[in-house]
Amino acid sequence: MSIRNYKARTKSTRHMSVVRYRDYLTTDTPLKSLTKGKKNRAGRNSAGRITTRHQGGGHKKRVRIVDFIFDKKNIPGRVEHIEYDPFRSGFIARVVYKDGERRYILAPQSLKVDDTVISSETAPITPGNRLPLRNIPVGTFIYNIEIHANGGAKFGRSAGNYAELVALDAGYAQLKLPSTEIRKVVDTAWASIGEVSNPSHHLVELGKAGRSRRMGIRPTVRGTAMNPVDHPHGGGEGRQGRGLRRAKSMWGKPTGKGQKSRTPKKYSNPFIVSRRKVGKKRKGA
Repeated sequence: MSIRNYKARTKSTRHMSVVRYRDYLTTDTPLKSLTKGKKNRAGRNSAGRITTRHQGGGHKKRVRIVDFIFDKKNIPGRVEHIEYDPFRSGFIARVVYKDGERRYILAPQSLKVDDTVISSETAPITPGNRLPLRNIPVGTFIYNIEIHANGGAKFGRSAGNYAELVALDAGYAQLKLPSTEIRKVVDTAWASIGEVSNPSHHLVELGKAGRSRRMGIRPTVRGTAMNPVDHPHGGGEGRQGRGLRRAKSMWGKPTGKGQKSRTPKKYSNPFIVSRRKVGKKRKGA
């Protein structure tokens, strides 16, 4: 994927970069029947209280109805277009199936217009095809992974992401996830072959505050810039360190810098073969 870096003609474009969308997308008009509106709640619940900080404003967007269930089995589909989705980092593909129905799917890398995709237990191991985990060779890169059979894709959906199938044993598949965690999933769950498109997404530099605001991201204030009443890191004369051995969130919970924040009694603990590597240890993992 290619990135366009802007020349520093102004202060705001000095560090600004974008993905060259025209090199990959084939249309800028979504299929109207596969879109719907969505109200922007700005991170607030039904009582109007902020439950997710740093959200609000942003450009008006229409939701693309993307198929994550893949209940259309053994029917081949042809890729009509590769499109942009404002609600996700990866690109989406508009697929027309043999029976005439059109659906959006999350596009893998290397998928092109007129390619064929199919969801079948006997599908070839090619990007975009979907099979049960037990039918996929060990070592294959996969995305759009289910936790339970026919439960819909949950893992590996962000731009450039993929999981590696590292083992099949006793009715379970062991997956190495993007977080470096190795986790067991029932081998009757389905997954798509390949890696999610737009792998250069993480290289994009927004460059200026206005671009964040158009994306619906409101400013974030550092805890060290607050008063002690507002944040555990707050207080002190002039510029101060946080004064704590370990970083904390606004609510006093451990956060960042390699600290463990997983719920001790989380339902999925029995399925974790190897915990994710965090902090400095993760480099080169």
